[in-house]
Amino acid sequence: MFLAAAVQMNATADPEANEAQVVPLIERAAGYGARFVATPEHTRMLATMPEMVRAAEPLDGPTCQRFGALARRLGIVLLIGSINEQGSDPDRCSNTSVLFGPEGTILAVYRKIHLFDVDLSESVRSRESDHVMPGSVPVVARTPLARVGLSICYDLRFGNLYRRLVGEGAEVLCVPSAFTLTTGRAHWEVLIRARAIECQSFVIAPAQWGRHEDDSLRETFGHAMIVNPWGQVIATAADGPGLAIAEIDLDRVSQIRRAVPVANHFRPNL
Repeated sequence: MFLAAAVQMNATADPEANEAQVVPLIERAAGYGARFVATPEHTRMLATMPEMVRAAEPLDGPTCQRFGALARRLGIVLLIGSINEQGSDPDRCSNTSVLFGPEGTILAVYRKIHLFDVDLSESVRSRESDHVMPGSVPVVARTPLARVGLSICYDLRFGNLYRRLVGEGAEVLCVPSAFTLTTGRAHWEVLIRARAIECQSFVIAPAQWGRHEDDSLRETFGHAMIVNPWGQVIATAADGPGLAIAEIDLDRVSQIRRAVPVANHFRPNL
């Protein structure tokens, strides 16, 4: 059993300001006893996509070096929900989660597979694929605490990814996100709970919250939460920067999977 924390923040286009906002939240979570702390999508910066591409960093850049040092100083497993990672294409970056162990080393890297290309309204319109290179590899990371399946935001709508993660051993699923206000009101909690129920796993879902200072005047829903394998919301953040903190009991995962063995009943041929 261990304590986990999902961070809620309001990122800007300024990486230094974002770091100044999120580091105290991570430190506060560790001070409460959290041994696993996860931050939202776009932790490093949330700006227009061309600006995100221009400001992208490699994995061995200063941002990851500083967060690795923070994980080591606090002795925690730390998931940075995503950074804008520099790649081989000068016109695109990757939307990348980075998982650090308590020694400060990178345990796993996940690049967002499903990109947010939608046209719901004037205020909810996105072509993430114009500026982001999609990932192609599902990632389950072995940590000192649990086997963790990684995903990012829009991935949440694709249940087959999570079934794959559980098939590869995931006990805890992470969904760092920046859900829009419109889609968040309608679907955020429903989808998080659905993934927890169907995968019989804990879900840790850090979130961006509030109005963000970029050209789109985007507004994100917040409601960072942790959900247990029975689909119950066991912690949620209030409006504004903050934390959702809850105990993760992996015995509960085993108990539920034994009681309702859906993995044994799944019929992939249908």
